[in-house]
Amino acid sequence: MDGLHWLRQGDAVTRAAALLLLAMSVASWVIIFWKLYLMRRAHVDVPRSMAAFWQAPSLALGAERVQACDRVALVLPLVHAAQQIDEGRVGSALASQGGLSQRLTRVLRDALHGVLGRLQFGQVLLATVGSTAPFVGLLGTVWGIYHALTALAGAEQISIERLAGPVGEALIMTAAGLAVAIPAVLAYNWFGRVIARIEADLEGFARDLRELVIDTNAAD
Repeated sequence: MDGLHWLRQGDAVTRAAALLLLAMSVASWVIIFWKLYLMRRAHVDVPRSMAAFWQAPSLALGAERVQACDRVALVLPLVHAAQQIDEGRVGSALASQGGLSQRLTRVLRDALHGVLGRLQFGQVLLATVGSTAPFVGLLGTVWGIYHALTALAGAEQISIERLAGPVGEALIMTAAGLAVAIPAVLAYNWFGRVIARIEADLEGFARDLRELVIDTNAAD
């Protein structure tokens, strides 16, 4: 059975469904490979960067050590934000006003949101592909079976052999939809667990960093 024969004989709806599944598959695999690279680096760099920072004698030296370890820049934005406040860089805007604790909370929150946005990039796409690809495949199957039955309706003699071929070819779209959706769902769930662990580490580091800067300035 030639699975592509049905696609070549299909109409615009059939080909559009097949192209949409192909686009979903390519997009999800690009995101998966990119996030695999990012998660692998983050799994190594985040603990190493935090350890290097806390072993430094000062905030400035800690930032230098983090920069050498943090290849994907997940910890460094937090350190730079705290360093900016610690060095007293205050502007005229409202965002730069207020007490030390308030300014630290603001800049660390913004830096943390930026880092988490990078970690979570692509999760929405994986969830969308995982939830919609089976229905796109099912649409292609239903539409293909409809056209197959319509074509056979005008035949003088209908046999199971003549019916099985077109229907079986149309069912390939359902398998294609599942083949696109399953990797996306598995990747979404696994990345979600890894991101949650990294997010907890970064939030704890941001809290400790805030307390460090406040206590250091209070001692001065």
